[in-house]
Amino acid sequence: MQKVKAYPRRVIYFTRDPAPQLLADIQKRDWEVEVIDSVHSVRSAVQDGAPAGGLVDLASVLELHDASALQTCLALPNVGWVAMAETPQLDDPTTRRLVRDYCFDYVTLPAANTRIVDTVGHACGMISLGEPAFLDTSSAEGEMIGTCEAMLALFRSVRKVAVTDAPVFISGESGTGKELTAAAIHARSARRNAPFVAINCGAIPPSLLQSELFGHERGAFTGANQRRIGRVEAANGGTLFLDEIGDLPYESQASLLRFLQENTIDRLGGESSINVDVRIICATHVDMEAAIEAGRFRSDLYHRLCVLRIDEPPLRARGKDIELLALYVLERYRKDASRRLYGFSPDAIMAMHGYDWPGNVRELLNRVRRAIVMSEGRTITAEDLELSAYATTSTATLAQAREAAERQAIEMALLRHRGRSSDAARELGISRATLYRLIAAHGMRYGEESEVQH
Repeated sequence: MQKVKAYPRRVIYFTRDPAPQLLADIQKRDWEVEVIDSVHSVRSAVQDGAPAGGLVDLASVLELHDASALQTCLALPNVGWVAMAETPQLDDPTTRRLVRDYCFDYVTLPAANTRIVDTVGHACGMISLGEPAFLDTSSAEGEMIGTCEAMLALFRSVRKVAVTDAPVFISGESGTGKELTAAAIHARSARRNAPFVAINCGAIPPSLLQSELFGHERGAFTGANQRRIGRVEAANGGTLFLDEIGDLPYESQASLLRFLQENTIDRLGGESSINVDVRIICATHVDMEAAIEAGRFRSDLYHRLCVLRIDEPPLRARGKDIELLALYVLERYRKDASRRLYGFSPDAIMAMHGYDWPGNVRELLNRVRRAIVMSEGRTITAEDLELSAYATTSTATLAQAREAAERQAIEMALLRHRGRSSDAARELGISRATLYRLIAAHGMRYGEESEVQH
């Protein structure tokens, strides 16, 4: 459970002409009050990230700032704004939109000071409870965020393999963040100040892949008007990330194998070999054992690439990390919203935990970004995420609960042991034959893997 920071009770009073009695009544509640009169001062006041109640006197502030400047100010995180406005002001469409989309509440003047102070206090309390800016992201590796055991194990593996120069093979479903893992390994390695070059082996036509990887000389083929450095040479001294290596055309695999064996490349049309010093990290969602058996991938190349193996956990196996990641995306792209968003509704959280996430983290990011733009409320709902069907409160039978728990236990054991079924079966207290039967019964795709020595 995340700890809530203990912040001092604070009110930001945004006005050109503070009311002395109102100021005194706020201070009687043991609140720290900071009176400011400009948008710049508001930004300075919230830089420490502490939650605060905000009181904006629209009658005086709108005389100093235009609506766009005030909107930017009210959209700043960590402040629960309460607007004070006179009734004629609320007849103006621009003012109504500012209050509706960016303020927690409003008070029509004249009003009793006790009501104003109570409303500001409630706004600050709600912000303190649910503002994503206070998420603890200390358990992170590069741009990867996670607190579950599977992610902590992944972070430990990243730190271990980063200190070596051996090839790394990252396995995992599409959208789990394999490139982020590769980048984290590079950032922790001795090559971190040299280039990190990524290439998607499945996105380049086979006829162009040789040129993309190894480059070409001028006149090597029609259209080659000048020399071009390939991705391997561009990564010299650093790291080359070969994404979707399982989709590499068979005819290109021999050239890659030769490079790995000899640490030299030949540009197309070139007359001499070029020495290169590159660390290789590759990734795929393809079942490589099946690809080798089917003759789509060379076994000798696979064993060259898979010296150190890392398995990326699927999002459905990451528990509370799903909500943590959703809040992170909301915080990162909050500015895209047409109004101020205060987080996720209970039905959205329920739906996110009930959904299977076949597209993993990439799908979560896309759904939340779309919801940020399309949402018409103060919170993102299951409907905004297009996951209404997963927000139901229907109860599971005991058999269904056992089945779900069994699948999760098997999945986590395999992840902890990098897919080694012998070790996973031993941990689960069952035979390897029983584990294979359960894997098939649950429709899971895990194969026996050789142990990797670090």
